[in-house]
Amino acid sequence: MKTAKLIVIYPTPTDLATFEQRYAEEHVPMAVEKLSGKTRFVASLITSSVSPYHRMAEVYFPSMQVLEACLSSPGGQETAQHAVDISTGELPLFLTAEVDSFDF
Repeated sequence: MKTAKLIVIYPTPTDLATFEQRYAEEHVPMAVEKLSGKTRFVASLITSSVSPYHRMAEVYFPSMQVLEACLSSPGGQETAQHAVDISTGELPLFLTAEVDSFDF
């Protein structure tokens, strides 16, 4: 069975300091606590100067069914809404993906 991940891509915020503070102090702890079934959480700061995006979060799950159950749960809904609330640019982009991993 393939694993799955939720990808959240945040546009460049209009208020960078407020976004970064809320992301670090509120959102990451909320995601760690409330996203049930996750196996890994990766938070990336986008450093490319040509990108309209500022951050990307990847939350891994053992299957698409576990990911979908998480997103349907109260904790998943609350965390997704919080992602929207802290985004001071445009709305964040939410994607789901099946994952094939290759280790070298």
